[in-house]
Amino acid sequence: MPDKPSAEITIDSPLIRRLLASQAQHAVPDAASLPLEKVAEGWDSEVWRLGHALAVRLPRRELAAPLVRNEQLVLPDIAHRLRPLGVGVPEPVVAGTSGSGFPWAWSIVPWIEGERGLDVARDERSAWADRMAGALRALHVAAPEGFPVNPVRGRPLATRDAAVTQRLDALIAAGTLDAASADGLRAIWKAGLGTPEWGRPPVWIHGDLHPGNIVAHSGMLTGIIDFGDVTAGDPAYDLAIAWLAFNPEGRARFVTATGSGYDAATWRRAHAWAAAVALTLLTHSDDNPDYFQLGRDAATEVLSHAPS
Repeated sequence: MPDKPSAEITIDSPLIRRLLASQAQHAVPDAASLPLEKVAEGWDSEVWRLGHALAVRLPRRELAAPLVRNEQLVLPDIAHRLRPLGVGVPEPVVAGTSGSGFPWAWSIVPWIEGERGLDVARDERSAWADRMAGALRALHVAAPEGFPVNPVRGRPLATRDAAVTQRLDALIAAGTLDAASADGLRAIWKAGLGTPEWGRPPVWIHGDLHPGNIVAHSGMLTGIIDFGDVTAGDPAYDLAIAWLAFNPEGRARFVTATGSGYDAATWRRAHAWAAAVALTLLTHSDDNPDYFQLGRDAATEVLSHAPS
């Protein structure tokens, strides 16, 4: 399993202070003097909290730089649609550019108060179902030409068949999956492959929707973050959240709340995508127990509850 890539640039407080002083004063006049604290470092980006209400998001490697730019381009419109529903997104307050010793785009975004959805017990997430359904209905509208293209997310299932098969075989060989579970997941994937593809214009999708990219506060869904993989295509990729986040009760509530906008074929593809994401998490999360457990739990949900 691959380790987290090394950062290609050292991101520290002096660097961020230089960026703030040179580019943020017009939008956040006191930015250079606000408290600054590193709060997260992922494979692609670092997040530093700026004062009480803001955060700075910076790519840590060149491969991730376009993801920040994608967010800068598309999140203002997405934020406009989701804000009335009470769902915040990291809409850039400042769309930073290269300079002051930093080579890529970077952003100042709102700080969304709450906790990771991943840290909320699955049985407590049913309260999110209605708001999540509304957020996805608002997100999944036809995208204009020129949307960011993603090589994996929102595309036909057949484009990922080889990768899914390889992961299944590797997880069996490693003893991570027993044969019965692997056969069940393979059957669900194949059922999705046999389902008609999305035949309508591509719609906006988040592209990486799972509990780690959801923010909850006081039992409610308050934010969806990390839109770096945003693209347009088949909404089934996002609808896999039905199995990634919810227990059977929450899943039924979520599916009902989405209304009639998604047909049975779309839900079958979503079920297959949920199986694929679970396999990805099990394959690539050896160094992250939270995400490995999410993969385990998601596989259990996928195997236990097919779409109606």
